[in-house]
Parts: sequence; structure tokens; C-alpha cells
Amino acid sequence: MSPSAGGLVVFLLSVQVIQSQDGWRVNYDQTDVCAAKGSRVFMDCDITHPPGIYPSDIKDRFWFTKEKDGEPVDLKTDSEYSDRVRYRCLSKSCYLTITDVRESDSAEYKFRFMTNKPGEKYTVSPGVTLFVTGLQVQVRRSDSTWLELTCHSSCVLSDRAEYVWYKNEKYIKRGSSLLVSSGSTDRYSCYLRGSWDQRSPAVYGPQRPSVSVSPSAEMLEGDSVTLTCSTDANPAANYTWYKEDGTSDPRLLSEEPQLVFSSIQSSDSGNYSCTAENQLGRKTSDFISIDVKYGPQRPSVSVSPSAEMLEGDSVTLTCSADANPAANYTWYKEDGTSDPRLLSEEPQLVFSSIQSSDSGNYSCTAENQLGRKTSDFISIDVKYGPQRPSVSVSPSAEMLEGDSLTLTCSTDANPAASYTWYKEHEDSPRASGQIFTITDFTAEHSGNYYCEAQNEMGRSNSTLLLITESAVDGTTRIIHITRWPLLVVMLILLLVFCLWTRKKKAVSSTTEPHESREAVEMDLHPEYEDLSDMAAQREDPEEQEDQV
Repeated sequence: MSPSAGGLVVFLLSVQVIQSQDGWRVNYDQTDVCAAKGSRVFMDCDITHPPGIYPSDIKDRFWFTKEKDGEPVDLKTDSEYSDRVRYRCLSKSCYLTITDVRESDSAEYKFRFMTNKPGEKYTVSPGVTLFVTGLQVQVRRSDSTWLELTCHSSCVLSDRAEYVWYKNEKYIKRGSSLLVSSGSTDRYSCYLRGSWDQRSPAVYGPQRPSVSVSPSAEMLEGDSVTLTCSTDANPAANYTWYKEDGTSDPRLLSEEPQLVFSSIQSSDSGNYSCTAENQLGRKTSDFISIDVKYGPQRPSVSVSPSAEMLEGDSVTLTCSADANPAANYTWYKEDGTSDPRLLSEEPQLVFSSIQSSDSGNYSCTAENQLGRKTSDFISIDVKYGPQRPSVSVSPSAEMLEGDSLTLTCSTDANPAASYTWYKEHEDSPRASGQIFTITDFTAEHSGNYYCEAQNEMGRSNSTLLLITESAVDGTTRIIHITRWPLLVVMLILLLVFCLWTRKKKAVSSTTEPHESREAVEMDLHPEYEDLSDMAAQREDPEEQEDQV
């Protein structure tokens, strides 16, 4: 028997036993067999029949190790030997082959045959005893650099037994032990020559592991996913799983051949690797990328700048959501209808110069093929100073002396404006608040009035009200005149004076002159920072009367 075939051969003790009954004789070539785990075993027997019996009279020949209901169980029908047993029976012999022998195969094997005569059955006993242990290579670390390999057999050895070492199927030395460098990728085996011819399985470090993913299709959040690490190594490798988390050392996850995600999540996306290690070495797989697909999470909205927004500022709203594949974004503004108004289909909504009309509630949606989510509304509040205030008068019809007069000032401002009422040429305000009421109106209340609206963003003044008494009918009229340049004001005053002169002439024959009060809205400086500025720009009323 050649050493190169030792891993697949029968290791037999050559002892011949002859069984005899009724002229039948059966010869076992071996009664004890010692085999290495995973090897192939052969057993055979020769049959000698009595005179007058022909080989054709022998039928139903088989091997067995156990009985059921008192009858032997053919190895071919025994589930423990499924697909590992083969017979080759000739006219006067029968061979048994067992492949990939296991430790559980250790037993006594007997041969059974029957003839064509009714009830003539024979079992050859004792049979052949199989020991499945055989030759093994034991690995022990000598130091950080060297490993010691020792050849060991549990079979009984003869004095002439000898160990021989092979490296990658080539002879290297004799002896029961061998020193090899740590991390070697070579394959080492030992061979026992002598009364037992045995070849040990080769020992070697792991090859680079491979990683398989099941299922191999696209992974969706919630799926069950299994990563399997495998390699070729003897002794069998131990496995460790790692995940790359951005640090110098990947994070250890598991020490099993399989990494199982019963319900994979988006946070499980990333790069994974496994290591395979035994006493002879260690190898690491390439990284495998796990990409879990999932619909958008609820989007978040950020505002830049995050400080108070003033009219005219540049403002950017940014919508972001965690999603794979990346989400598409849409911006909406709530405008009081059932459906918000679509504004943009970009991640950012940009106001290069934000206006007061842009104030309101905004939301964005994030969508991909796996889902759609909408953000909470975010309120945009643009701050701006007061617009030019407007003044309303109640009653708006003509009044008589003694009536009550209410002036209301209003403007658009954010934050809301506070109001102050002034009479021209007076340092102190007449009133504060949006409404100014004059009760029991008299000629003393004649004069120019205006309101001022103010917040922290600025201030603005209304037009001026001029009140005079009518000499014709004793009524009071309030006339609103838009403020224009001085020439326009003078023309309007001239027109009013002409109308008044004509009316005075028309009634001079029947009516005595009376003082009149006439309200005229005059144009002053557009905005007054204080009353002294306003007073400085207006002429003395007596000088105006002289000019008229």
C-alpha cells in the first residue's frame, strides 16, 4: 500500500479466521480494522461451499451490525449508512466498502448469506471489528513564531511502526513531531508505516473566507437576512463577525459562522467582514456591503438663519429625511384651503428677500418608492416696521359743535404697533392707543392732528387733520388730502379759498358771517422722528393766513 493513497485505504490486521458449519467455510481476511475518521474502509470474506453445492445456490448475501426483531438488518437499508455502503459479491467472495467512516461506525461487522434450500441461513460470527479513530495531527503553539505538530494514533502499534511527515503531499522527514512557522498556508500530514498503514488528514490554516448573503435580492427594512462565513481549514475554523463603524477597529458582532438579522433595520446598513481562525492561522474576508432599503422617516425642517427674520432678509428652509434610496422633496404653504399650495420640488426653499406676505405655515414631504412622509408645519414669522398709518373718522358725516368725534389709527406691522396721537405744535401727546375720542367738540379743538405707529422695527406717521369752523352753516367737515409736494398743497389751498369766497358772497345778503371750521388734510414730512422736526418744517398759522 502506497503512502499517497493512505487517506482512502483500509487499515487491516492480517489475521485469517475460518468458520465452518455443515461443510460451509468462510474466511475473513481481517478480524480487526483501525481507520481514520473520514477515510474509506474495505472488508472481505471468501466462501467455500460443501460438495454438491454450486455457487448459484448461494443468494441474498449482505453485511450487518445490528438486528431487528431477531433478524439482521442489511447495511444498505440502515439509514446510518445511507449512500456510504457498497457490496461487490462474486461467486466465492463478497467485499464491503464503507466510505467517509465516522466514529459511530465503530462496531462488529458480520456476513450473512442464504441458500436456495428453505430455511438454510448462515451468519459468520465472530465478525470483523472496526475501530474508527486512527491517526491524528495534534497542534500545539510552541511560541509566538512556531507551532509543534505531533502525530498521534489510538491504534495499537507494532515495534516496527514509523511516522513519516508530508508537506503539500511531498515527503519532508521522519519522526513523531514537526515544527512549522505560525501562519503557514501549507498542508501537513503524517503517515504511519508498520503494522497499521495509516495516513492522517492534512492540517492547514484557513483560506481567505467567503461571505454569502441570503436572500441575495434587494434587502428591505424588516426582512430576515443571513450572512454566512465559510472557509476551508483543518482543524475547523472558528468564525468572528465584525462591522466597520468608522473607527480604527471594526466592532465585534458575533462568534458564529452565521450572522442572522431576523428583522433587518436601516441602522444595520454598512460594511461587514468575518475572520476564520484555527491553531495554524487566521484570515479575514473582504468587506461586504449591506444596503438596507427603507422609506423616508418623518422629515425635519431647519431654518437659516435661525434668528429673528426681518423683512428683506435672505432665508432658507431645508427639508431633510433619512431614506434609502434618497427621497425627493416637495414644499407646501398652508393658505387656508383644504389643500396646501405647492411651492417647490427641491430640498431647499429659498427666500432671497423675504417679505411680510411670506409669513405663514410651511411643510415639506419626503418620498421614495418605498413610502412618503410629511413634516410638521413650521411657522415663519417675518418682522417688519409699521406701514404708513391710515386714520378713519366717526362719524364720517358733518358734525355740529358739541358732538363726539372718534379718530381711529391703523397700520400693518409685526410685531403689532403701539399708537400715539399728537396735535401739531404741541410737545406732549394728546392720547395713546389706537382710538382717540374728542367729546363735546368745540372750536378749541380746532387744529392739526396726526397719529404715530411704532414698534421695535421702526415708526411711521399718518397724515395731518386741519379743523376749522364754517361761517356758513356751523357744521364741521373733515377733508382728507394726500400729502404731495408744496406746489400741489398750495394749489389745493387756493381752490378751497376760492370756493369759500364764492359761497360767502352767495349767502352774504341773508346771513351774518360766522366763524367756520373746515378739516383739511395736509402733507407734512413723511415720517417724524420727533415733534420738534415736524414743527420746524411747518410755517406759523398766522403767516399762512396772511399769505392767503
